[in-house]
Amino acid sequence: MAKARALDRRRKSIRNIRKITRTMELIATARFKGAMDRAAAAAAYTRRITTLVSHLAHSGLTANGGLEVSHPLLEPRAEVRRAAVLVLTANRGLCGGYNGGVMRLALSRLQALKSEVPEIVVDVSGKRGISGFRFRGIAIAERYTQFEDRPRFDQVEPLAQRYLEAFLTRRLDRLDVVYTRFESHSRQYPVAETLLPLVELGGGQEQEEPAEEPLYEFLPSAASILEEVVPASFRIRLFKCFLDAGVSEQIARMLAMKAATENADTIISNLSMTYNRARQSQITSEILEVIGGAETIDK
Repeated sequence: MAKARALDRRRKSIRNIRKITRTMELIATARFKGAMDRAAAAAAYTRRITTLVSHLAHSGLTANGGLEVSHPLLEPRAEVRRAAVLVLTANRGLCGGYNGGVMRLALSRLQALKSEVPEIVVDVSGKRGISGFRFRGIAIAERYTQFEDRPRFDQVEPLAQRYLEAFLTRRLDRLDVVYTRFESHSRQYPVAETLLPLVELGGGQEQEEPAEEPLYEFLPSAASILEEVVPASFRIRLFKCFLDAGVSEQIARMLAMKAATENADTIISNLSMTYNRARQSQITSEILEVIGGAETIDK
C-alpha cells in the first residue's frame, strides 16, 4: 500500500503545480492581448516617423532654397570613444528562453564592441538581466526595474532624454539597444540595434520605400521642424523597443506555461495509470492472503 500512497501523493502534487501553471498561462494570455494592442498601435507611427527621418537624413537639400538638412543626432561620429548598451530583460522568470536569448546576444554585442570602442557602459532593465550581469562580474551603470509588460511613454521619456543629452554633449557617441523584437504572435527574436546616431535607425526595421524619394518643404523653417522631429523619432523608437520587449515577454511566458500545463497533464495521466495498476496489484495480493488464511482455518 505504501507504493500506491506515494504515487497518489505525487499525483496530487503535480495537480497543484498544474493549477499554478494554468493560472499563469491565463494571466499571461490576458496581459499579452493588452500589450500586443499597444505595440501594434505604436508600430505604424514608429515606421512612418523612422522613414521620414531616414528621408531627411539622405535628402541633402530642401526643394525651396537649397538649405542643407542637418541635425546633430543625424551625424555619425568619426571616432566612437564611448558607447552605451541598453539591455531589456524581464523582472520575472518562467518565460522560457526569453531572458537567455537577450543575455546571449547582449554578451555577444559587448564582446564585439570591446575591439572597437575604448569605453563601454552597460545599462540594464529587468531584474533577470541585472542578476545575469552581476553573476558574470560585468559592471552595470544604470539599473531599471520599473518597466513591466505595459510601459508608459512618460516612464521611457526621461531615459530617452538622458541619452539624448549625453549624445548631444558628446559624453556618448553610440547607443545600442538589445531587446526582443515582436513581429507577430508566432515570431519574436532578440535583436541588437544602434539607435544613436539616428542615421543607423532605419537599418534594422522593415520600411515601405517609395519608388521616388519625396522632397520636403519646411514651414516655418527646416531647423525648427528638425529640432522637434528628430529627437521625437528617437524617443518613440526607444519606446517601441520597450513595447516589443513587453509583449514578447508575455508571449514567451504564455507558451512556457502552456507547455508546462500540457506536460503536467501527461505526467498525471501516466501516474494515474501506474497508481491504478499498483492499487489493483495490492488488492489482488490482499484477496489472495485472505483466501490463503481461510483455507488454513478450514484445515
